[in-house]
Amino acid sequence: MNTQQPRSLDEEQDNERQPAESEPLASSPASWRPARRSAWRRSDLWFLFATLLLGLFTLVILPGGTTTQAKQGSVTQPNAVPTATGSAEPVATATSTTSPAFREYPFPQPNSQVMRLAVDHKGRVWFGEMGVNTLADFDPRTQVFQQMTPPEGHSGIMGIQVASDDTIWFAEQYANYIGHYFPATGRFQIYRLPTLTVPNPSSPGKTMTLPSAPNDLAIDAHGNIWFTELNAGAVGKLDPRTGHFTHYPLGKTLPDQQFNPYGIAVDPLGMVWFTEISADHLGRLDPMTGKITYFTKPGDTQTLMEIASGRDGTIWATSFSSNVLLRFDPRTGTFTSYHPTASQAVGMYGLVVSPAGGVWVTLLAENSLARLDVATGRFTFYPVPTPNSEPLALAVGADQTLWFTEIDKLGMLHVVV
Repeated sequence: MNTQQPRSLDEEQDNERQPAESEPLASSPASWRPARRSAWRRSDLWFLFATLLLGLFTLVILPGGTTTQAKQGSVTQPNAVPTATGSAEPVATATSTTSPAFREYPFPQPNSQVMRLAVDHKGRVWFGEMGVNTLADFDPRTQVFQQMTPPEGHSGIMGIQVASDDTIWFAEQYANYIGHYFPATGRFQIYRLPTLTVPNPSSPGKTMTLPSAPNDLAIDAHGNIWFTELNAGAVGKLDPRTGHFTHYPLGKTLPDQQFNPYGIAVDPLGMVWFTEISADHLGRLDPMTGKITYFTKPGDTQTLMEIASGRDGTIWATSFSSNVLLRFDPRTGTFTSYHPTASQAVGMYGLVVSPAGGVWVTLLAENSLARLDVATGRFTFYPVPTPNSEPLALAVGADQTLWFTEIDKLGMLHVVV
């Protein structure tokens, strides 16, 4: 691992060399903006999301390194239990819904392109609008959206988290920094990440400059910011008290070995867990030693994306391509797979474990949110009122309210379980 001091804060001038026009970034905002249509066929969903993901990194090959094989786990095939919807109910400035439990709020402008959400202790919902290059929040009490333009932003806010003091941390993948926003003062502070100079595979003998490309982030009990670096093939840590970065490479060399860490979570013991978007294993980083251990599910390959930890230390991950929710118990080394539907359509992405222990996911092809009852292995489905809305990001508030994104809308679901 290595340590680096951030090069400047928000008040300083950006003296970094900007990539030339021929040098590709980890993602171009335009590279994953599909034309929105009123309906998507299920067969289109995997192509749509694959197009989105192609913008997240430049080169992708299977990761190497030492792998720890986990023991065979039990496999559960839960029964699908649909939930009926009630009558329509108007909601102030929101659109009408087909269930009293749902409310939908249109974004201020179309093509917002939100990847992840976070809810602060006042109930405000925070997110990055990649399509319009803003950091935004929504206050359910006033039903007002507020938008702030991040310094040096390149429409790349991916991961976002709320700290214990209600300040906001976010990963600006394209501008290549970790950002910190202070709502009380409206101030931004940025921590720049190093750029990479690597051989250009399309031009022998030439090099290209890439960002480290921070994607998802998580905050540990000490306030450290952990994040995945797509292009750098590393897990990073920022200590806000000193402003120092520590980088934990997943391999020895780049670009000979290319890695693509994607989602990240911290468990109750402080262990850092992550996924790699082209790999079928879970990674665990021990912050005390820097050791990285891999756990691979026996059987069918299932590439993993979003990841979360329950209060009991159980690790959960979604597989978009396989439509599978994966559970891993670190104490026993066993995996369990949950298939919410018998459909062959793909599209499981968003993931959150509620304070009550319920595990929620979004299902793009089914146009639904789904909740897994861990005790029974059964899913309950909550169809989104707007047809073909493509629910994606997911977060939970302190009052068990679920927040999610759709095409150009913010959705809310409140269910008493």
